[in-house]
Order: sequence, then C-alpha cells, then structure tokens
Amino acid sequence: MGNSTSATIAAQLRPGMRVAIADGAGAPLSLVDDLTDAARSVGGISLVLGWCLALPVRLDRDAFTDIRTVMGGFALQPAIDDGVVRRVPARLGGLPSLLTGPLRPDLLIAGLTRDNAGWHWGTEVSWMASVVDAGVPVLAEHNEALPRTSGDPVVPQDQVTVVSHVERSPIAVPSATFDDTSRQIAAHIADLVPEGACVQYGPGPLADAVFDALTVPIRIRSGMINQSVLSLERRGLLLDTPVSTYVVGSPEVYVWADGRAVTTRLEKTHDLSVARGRPFVTINTALEVDTSGAVNIEGIAGRAVAGPGGHPDFALAGHRSVGGLSIIATPSTRRGRRTLVDRLTFPASTPRSDVDIVVTEHGRADLRGLDDVERAAELARIWSSDCAAASEPC
Repeated sequence: MGNSTSATIAAQLRPGMRVAIADGAGAPLSLVDDLTDAARSVGGISLVLGWCLALPVRLDRDAFTDIRTVMGGFALQPAIDDGVVRRVPARLGGLPSLLTGPLRPDLLIAGLTRDNAGWHWGTEVSWMASVVDAGVPVLAEHNEALPRTSGDPVVPQDQVTVVSHVERSPIAVPSATFDDTSRQIAAHIADLVPEGACVQYGPGPLADAVFDALTVPIRIRSGMINQSVLSLERRGLLLDTPVSTYVVGSPEVYVWADGRAVTTRLEKTHDLSVARGRPFVTINTALEVDTSGAVNIEGIAGRAVAGPGGHPDFALAGHRSVGGLSIIATPSTRRGRRTLVDRLTFPASTPRSDVDIVVTEHGRADLRGLDDVERAAELARIWSSDCAAASEPC
C-alpha cells in the first residue's frame, strides 16, 4: 500500500466484491488514486459508477475486473468509447431496484457532510439512499465544504467508516450561454406552462432559456436543479421549495441550496405522482426525433454520449398528468445534422407514446391524438424550409 488511506480502503475489500461510488457534484474525488491502488492490491474488485461530472476513480483495466456505469456523464465518455466502462441503459427511476438487486454493491464510497445530528448527504441523494437502506456499508470522504441540501434522514452512524477528511467545494458546472435558437424555442414553450404548474427540465441552455422566457410563477419538480432556480426566485416566479435529487451548478447555487432541503431520493423525485395532482409540464431535449415522435438522447453517429437518465421517467409523468404536457425541445439541426430522422441511430430512449409536443426554433408540433402518418406530417412541418422561412412561427 502506498499510504494509510489506501490501506484503510484495502482492509474493507475482499476479492469478488462490487463497489459503488456516489456520484454528482459531491463525488468523493479525494479517493481517486487510493481506491484504484487498494483494488489492485486486493484483486477481483468490480466497480459501479453513476453520473460522473469528474472521474471519481482512476479507470485502470488492471485494477478492476469490471467497470460499468448506470448513468454516464461527460467525464466517462472517453472510457466508454474505449470499452473500459460498460454503459448500462437504465432509467433513473429504476436505479433503486437495480442497485439493491442485480447490481447491489457490497460497499458504497461516498462524500458526506456532518453536523451534530450525524452524517448527511451533500449536493445529491439520488440512488445512494436506497443502497444505504439495503444495509450496504459506507466508506466516507468527510467533506466539510459540502452544502447540506437534503432533509432526508441521516446516514446511520454504524454503517459509516471515514477514510478521508477534506474541505473541497462541490464540482462547479457553469451554465452554458443560450443562443438565439434557444430563445426562439423557449418562446414557443413558455406559453404552454400554466401558472402554478410543476415543471421538470433537463440540463442545458434550452431549459435556461425557457425559464428566462416564463412570466408566470411555477413549482420545480425535477431530477436536477441549477442556477435557473435563482433567476426564478429573483423574479418572484418560484413557488414552494424545489424538489430534485441533484444540485449541480455554480458555487452560488450551492450556497443557495445549503440548508434548504431541496434534494431527496429517487423514489420520490422520479415517482409518477411527484406533482401531487397539479399540472406537470416536463421539458426535455433530444439528439434525434424520428418521424413517429420517438426520441433518442443516448448517442449520435455511432457514439454513445449518455444514458436514458430521467428522460423516460419524466416524459411519461408529464404525458399522464391531467393539464400537463410532455414536451421535447430540440434545434432543427445539431452540428450540421438534421435532428428529425426517418430512423433513430440509437435505440429509443423515450417512446413516441410518451411525447405530446415537439418544439424546434420554427414552431410546435402537437402530436396528441394523431396516428403515425399524421405525426410524421406534423413533425416534418416544423423542420421544413418553408416553415423556417415563414414570417410567423409554424
């Protein structure tokens, strides 16, 4: 062992064990090298990863017998491309079942924060609470700089072994600047959101542009919140306390979220009844939409870029909501490629049956009540050059 932390981790490992690493902005990054060294010394260790904004472990083929991710994330992209990491096509709402069942880890390595009441989750709760409830022991990076964003119960003291003590801010992910195309798409969406509705949004500049275009107060029920909620709050348009399972963004949003109890477990955030009877408008993007309205968000040109995530969970929830909507928003082209295709180049992430309205910068296609022939015509209309040239939105 190279150091005492590696030795402490190695003492908790046994050949044949599966280890999961908590994800999100509060991932335990101080243990990257120590975990790899410990796994190599013990041998026979497999690894499960979630949403990786930065690498929480050195991805060494010789140190681990198997590495797979149930979500992905941009930090894992090269390793997925190279075949070092296997990508499991799992929706977020199914992760508690998957990670307490077929992929149940023997050990969870997580970043935690602490106060007089005990150990708490930091910037995310996600699937980790389910794993802890299943009795999986936790090796903790005690990070004093993590905000406490969850009102969930403390992590049981008898399951926690501290192996590292740090004071490191959560991973900062600045918002992308939205362009004119995003503003145009947002303008077509904003008047679809009724006052007082619950809104879910996927990450990215499109959602930021939509919130900038809104003029009515809303509630946030989403898989993730970022600094867009700060803009809503400043403008007096944020109702109640947002509900999410991740907080990801700038240092400002982490300060804002500290002590607000805005994160909770996936069983609550990704439940179909999360809107509690209010209209639920879900706004998600796409890499491709086929002519029936099915959506691919996982890969393009033969290259996997993401997992299904919460996209299929929330699209279904919005579609089923009385007074709500499942909205898919995408530019008509992406890096020179037309986003409307005859056939998706990856398996469908969200089926056509869960998509209500598709929006491009040229207008809206309302697919509700249409058959596949009518859907294809309606989608072609908002991708056509005639529509693009029209003086009024299509």
